[in-house]
Amino acid sequence: MTIATVSGTSTSTNNCGLPPALKTAQAAMQLPEVQHMLRRLSAFQLGIFMPHQHDETTGEFQPLSADVTQVESGLAVSFQRLDEIVNQTASFLPVGWFWRAGASTVAAACEMADTGWPDDEAKQSVKHKMIQDH
Repeated sequence: MTIATVSGTSTSTNNCGLPPALKTAQAAMQLPEVQHMLRRLSAFQLGIFMPHQHDETTGEFQPLSADVTQVESGLAVSFQRLDEIVNQTASFLPVGWFWRAGASTVAAACEMADTGWPDDEAKQSVKHKMIQDH
């Protein structure tokens, strides 16, 4: 399987303007060894994603900074300081990781709803934080 099979388009025409690190990531998806890793990961219900963020002014793609993680909360994505998110295990569920400086690092997390239940019950019923009705 190639990335063209997955997306229906060729990555060589879609990565114009990407920074070199992200062009490398896009091209790597066509490598047989990356496809093999993807097949192996799928046995664990895992996949591959390209950690990235966007320039706040231009919207251009950028590699994800070492001190930043992508956070989904209330069906919106933001970029927050990793050190503020990673230790809040009751509030944020890691959903994306990458290897940096010799260790697994959280690249993406979802903010969880405050159930108001005791910790042991809350852990059995994890729910994503949704948009608040006003």
